[in-house]
Amino acid sequence: MILSYDFWAVYKRGEGMTQVMGLCVMDVDGTLIAEEVIDLLGKEAGCEEEISQVTSQAMRGELDFETSLRARVALLKGLPVSVFDTVFKSIHLSKNAQEFISILQKKGILVGLVSGGFAPIVERLAESLGISYFSANQLEVKDGFLTGKLVGEIVTGQVKQDTLEKWKKELKLPKERTIAIGDGANDLLMLKSAGRGIAFCAKEVVKSEIACHVDTRELLEVLPLIDFLE
Repeated sequence: MILSYDFWAVYKRGEGMTQVMGLCVMDVDGTLIAEEVIDLLGKEAGCEEEISQVTSQAMRGELDFETSLRARVALLKGLPVSVFDTVFKSIHLSKNAQEFISILQKKGILVGLVSGGFAPIVERLAESLGISYFSANQLEVKDGFLTGKLVGEIVTGQVKQDTLEKWKKELKLPKERTIAIGDGANDLLMLKSAGRGIAFCAKEVVKSEIACHVDTRELLEVLPLIDFLE
């Protein structure tokens, strides 16, 4: 029997926030964390260079994201699910990520993650950072090993935009009270849909279309760009 990995693609964690004043939706790989998790998995599978090259092309918008993701995931076939423990220990949060998120949450701004990466990693990040919502891709698992296939909806650029809109609607927030932060071509639709889209350590294709950007890996530098932050 084939089982999907036992993490929710979309997870909501009630935090008792009395009044939500805004929404901040963040990309994960290359934004919240410095690494691209698919590349780290590729290293474990012995095909790091091949996967990394495709990842770079996809993030620059040179390749269709979904097609390139399926091709890269296929190369992970046979990895044990324990690989996520190894990879999680090797990732690095962007500087002051925890403080940045805490400041937003104290101001009543709900933080969510939307990732073209994978639920086993994103779920752990959400847990460790006290983040409210997340959406990420699920990998198919059979007998404790990756099959090289994905399960369910792929988190494409369109899905990221749709997720931001869905959460905004659920929270009954106007566009002006929404923030999106990302670095790759897959984030462009989301960045353009938010009241404030911020390109963070972004690829040139993103910076050329998004006026607000932070070019150092320091999330506290995002705070002055949020005009409704009191």
